[in-house]
Amino acid sequence: MAWPGTITDTLIGKISRLHPCFSGGANMNRGRIHLPVSPACNIQCRFCKRSFNKTEHRPGVTARLLTPSQAAQLVDKALELCPEITVVGIAGPGDTLATPHALETFRLVHQRHPELIKCLSTNGLLLERHARDLWDAGVRTVTVTVNAVDPEILQYICSHVVLDGRRYEGLMAARILIGAQKRGIRRMAELGAIVKINTVLIPDLNDSHIPEIARTAAELGAAIINIIPLIPQHEMADMEAPDCTRLNEAREAAEEFLPVFRHCQHCRADACGIPGRSDLSHLLYERHQSIPETFSHG
Repeated sequence: MAWPGTITDTLIGKISRLHPCFSGGANMNRGRIHLPVSPACNIQCRFCKRSFNKTEHRPGVTARLLTPSQAAQLVDKALELCPEITVVGIAGPGDTLATPHALETFRLVHQRHPELIKCLSTNGLLLERHARDLWDAGVRTVTVTVNAVDPEILQYICSHVVLDGRRYEGLMAARILIGAQKRGIRRMAELGAIVKINTVLIPDLNDSHIPEIARTAAELGAAIINIIPLIPQHEMADMEAPDCTRLNEAREAAEEFLPVFRHCQHCRADACGIPGRSDLSHLLYERHQSIPETFSHG
């Protein structure tokens, strides 16, 4: 199938070979390290519960936080443990652009390892504002979590947004976030980055809205979409996760507009190794001392 707007240049070819979160093939033989340097978030999704522990295997969880300089040094140790690592990603545990730590980390890592793919995951609220800085820091792949492009739906998924010191709720928060995501996705695509969309499938809330999310993302320049089943927790703890049938239906509907990534492992913010095989973070962090708990997590 040929999708309108699909990127076919040398960068997407490289990504498909080397990035385990953008390609099913690379998911089984290429590694990545997630650096947990981003302590705070500027939105609150009703299903999101960030945590510090060593047991949960989901986004938003890490054993500890690192400073940018510690994180850059950790990449060297990770490469010793897993030479197959081709990607350095930052995916939390908070939003990567809510604080300056991710950008500083990417700059340091890019100086030490320009050959590695730099990848960022974000809610997109500040993506347009920092797009050029990310590109200059070597970031070529960006994942934006887009759970609705209709504020009437998003207001039930995202409870509030904090932008430039002001807190917004309800429809206003949803409109602000959707507008920012659209501008940020378009800007990163214009710069030449490969943009992936992550969408959390929430039964009876945004499941019928998935095609519209995919269509809108494709028009903005996104290259691929990943449909993730809801993990019931926080304010959505009483909801049911989508079954395989509903998940497959959503993926097939999205595939009319964008290629669909089907190998997501729900990785932690401190994951390390080859996703399709095993995680080496417990070995990596045994060698590395944590920083004092003065790094605010909000």
